[in-house]
Amino acid sequence: MRVENAERAAGAEIVVVPHTHWDREWYLPFQRFRLRLVSLLDAVVDRMEADPRWRFTLDGQMAAVEDYLEIRPERRDRVAALVREGRLAVGPWQILHDEFLCSGENTVRNLELGMRGARELGAAMMVGYLPDQFGHCAQMPQILRLAGIEHACVWRGVPDRVRSCAFAWEAPDGTAIRTRYLPEGGYGNAASMFEEAGDGPSPPPGRIAGFAAAMGRWSPHGGPLLAMYGADHTAPAADLADRIAAAGPGMRLDTLAGFFAEEGTALDGLPHVRGELRSHARANILPGVISARVRLKQLMGLAERRVERYAEPLTALWYAGDAQTFLDLAWRRLIEASCHDSVTGCGCDETAEQVAAHMAEADQLGRAVCDLVTAERAASVPLGSHLVFNPTPDRRTGLVTLDIPCEGEPGLVTGDGRPVPVQTIDIAPTVLDDAVHPASALPVLLERVYGRVLYGQEIRDWSVSRDERTLTFHVTSRADVPFDIDEVREALRGAEGEWRVRILADPRRTVAALVDVPPLGLTTVRPVPASGPEEGPVALEGSVLDNGLLRAEVHADGTLGLRTPSGHVIEGVGRIVDGGDLGDTYNYAPPADDEIVGDPLTVEVERVSDGPLVAAFDIIRTFRWPRGGDLERDARTEAEEDVTVTVRAELRAGEPFLRLRVAFDNRCDDHRVRLHLSLPRQADSSFAEGQFAVTERGLTAEGGFGERPVPTYPASGFVAAGGIAVLLEHATEYEITGAGREMALTLLRAVGHLSRDRNAYRDQPAGPQLPTPGAQCRGERAVGMAVLPYDGERPGGDVLQAAEAYRHDLLTAAGYGHASAVPPAPREGIAITGDGVVMTSLRARDGWTETRMVAQCTEPTTAVLRGDFTEAVRVDLRGRPGIPLDVHAGTAALALRPWEIATVRLRTP
Repeated sequence: MRVENAERAAGAEIVVVPHTHWDREWYLPFQRFRLRLVSLLDAVVDRMEADPRWRFTLDGQMAAVEDYLEIRPERRDRVAALVREGRLAVGPWQILHDEFLCSGENTVRNLELGMRGARELGAAMMVGYLPDQFGHCAQMPQILRLAGIEHACVWRGVPDRVRSCAFAWEAPDGTAIRTRYLPEGGYGNAASMFEEAGDGPSPPPGRIAGFAAAMGRWSPHGGPLLAMYGADHTAPAADLADRIAAAGPGMRLDTLAGFFAEEGTALDGLPHVRGELRSHARANILPGVISARVRLKQLMGLAERRVERYAEPLTALWYAGDAQTFLDLAWRRLIEASCHDSVTGCGCDETAEQVAAHMAEADQLGRAVCDLVTAERAASVPLGSHLVFNPTPDRRTGLVTLDIPCEGEPGLVTGDGRPVPVQTIDIAPTVLDDAVHPASALPVLLERVYGRVLYGQEIRDWSVSRDERTLTFHVTSRADVPFDIDEVREALRGAEGEWRVRILADPRRTVAALVDVPPLGLTTVRPVPASGPEEGPVALEGSVLDNGLLRAEVHADGTLGLRTPSGHVIEGVGRIVDGGDLGDTYNYAPPADDEIVGDPLTVEVERVSDGPLVAAFDIIRTFRWPRGGDLERDARTEAEEDVTVTVRAELRAGEPFLRLRVAFDNRCDDHRVRLHLSLPRQADSSFAEGQFAVTERGLTAEGGFGERPVPTYPASGFVAAGGIAVLLEHATEYEITGAGREMALTLLRAVGHLSRDRNAYRDQPAGPQLPTPGAQCRGERAVGMAVLPYDGERPGGDVLQAAEAYRHDLLTAAGYGHASAVPPAPREGIAITGDGVVMTSLRARDGWTETRMVAQCTEPTTAVLRGDFTEAVRVDLRGRPGIPLDVHAGTAALALRPWEIATVRLRTP
């Protein structure tokens, strides 16, 4: 069959697509790469204007266009003219992202931003071009189709069973899209076709025939052959159009958009692939990027949640002003950071630092918007009370930590008078300073007052006693009285001798409060005298935590045993295992003579909190880890380092999961640290929540190319197997080990090179052999997660709900209204319920409130939306309206097939 295909292809037309693959930041930081980009595009634009035969595809990402036009703004009209003529293909993405290390919502906004920017220039290339991502997420076909894109084009991750250049790629919901595989070299399969062309302008005939034969083996149905003429950061030959013309009528220039315009969308007769593409059979997928520079993954997860689930819903539902510019800027930073050489951590140290700064900036913007909205709402909340926001679309009872004025045991009630359970966590000191100073030092001491702030609190009162030579300041968290420091100076004029200066704070306590909040809604809590000793379900007794839903006991080796009321017993939770890693940021590679360290030298347990709403203890273990890797011996060093690992275990009232936070100071190099959990029953597969889906994976990975097919995989919201679900704060690498008896989650992977030319788990370089000392991840490290036992083989709605609650704590803001004001009653936002229905975003858009949800379940379900809206319409990812929904009394229902993504716009009064 392959021979027949090659013969058939000998006369097939070859469509040459000149392009560049542009890594915005990688082994060089962004600005150094951009200088090269400007030079390249200057030449390309000039040639295209001089020769109408020229075509060029700009890598599927608008970031390269915008980065260029920021330096060459005078060329915008010239670039737009080429786009309008169809000779320069731009978009549809803003950036070529990593599909597993950012949220599904980030992917949607990436496509949204890229398509909008491309249309502003003239047209977006309507091809899901994904040339260099390290594998592809399961829902990408549905995402592309919902944006109006009917073709995908991929390289890495395609499984072995695909033996043709076209296949039907199906998402979990059943949406299928015609997909072009780029065999024989990926996006550079024709990069060498025109090199050393000889005496004449045309490529050697043997080279053309060789290309046709090689590509023909992948073209059982005939048709034009796609020749991707380009490589990383390179421009096509200046006389390319002449060379194509000299090659004869069987070869022509075009853009990728032009090629796919003639491709058709039929799926009949094509090989069928369902779900994610993470096979090592056809190309390296470089799975070590999941765990390289874990801090970048943490920063991304934090910033995405802040913007997606706090700032945008707060603004859409509870803000009278306009914060959209700040939100747009936050999304630009998140999308920039999602690039496949950025969040992955496989760039140089300078790049990693810049990526971290972009993520931090996105988080800062999200926090600023949250502060803006809550400040507006907190203005009507009495001083001393607190506003509480629920970022989830279902009614929620959760724990918050508050700082409240209180002399004795505290009490709290909601704005409508319902009691709130309270537990004291800490009692703040009331005497902040009490010392004697000479009178000559008093002017200098008064310089400590910044405006009205002293010792981090505000001055509410002060007094001077000349008889007792005493100056007293009374401070509180927020004062609502005038203050003038010059009055104090005047009262001290002429002071002599020794003076006593006292700073006294109002009595305050830090408390944990169990607050009930409406869906995406607001409530208030205010302090009242305690009605009696607080009771609750959580207790710490000896080495045992218990909240009535889960019991956790520390064993002598520092691991935990868990028990549920139904009788489930899980042992071996929280084992820490350290092993060597002589790989690089792309691929884990243990030394041949590895030393695995899993047994601690010492184990201690310290009480942190006793209940009744939250109880916790710290498990403190000391390990002796090798200090680094020894490349010459292919082993770990004999020199060792004592490392203390602290695991805080915490149970809260009403939560069926155990919270864990692992912290240690990494003083070692070239190693991998993982947290292990024994599974209560043997697992044949794992289930990982990622981008709009829960993906089931086996215990092995498919190989066949030049890379060891290690079964380490990414998970975002949770990973579940064998009766345990681990709830996650950020994208995390995991593996099911021990023949399905254990789960391992990577806490840290420390390596010293971007790529090693000799990597035991990869037979070719993945980039330059560049030292990356920052990727050794030295210093304090902390990772949070939670452990949830579940019934059944596949995790269900209880796991989805737990993951939602764990990742999205209630948000609080201190009230600053008049102390005698009446606290507002609880207010409901938008409720979204349904078995397996998960909300992924809610924002203001085009005068509507737009929400997106996905049915993360294997059976059809119904999403029910309830709120103060009078009109509802389903739209696609570009906001184009579809089917109106019936609305009755502020309620609308939407039937969803399994794994379907739905976007709905709501009209509110």
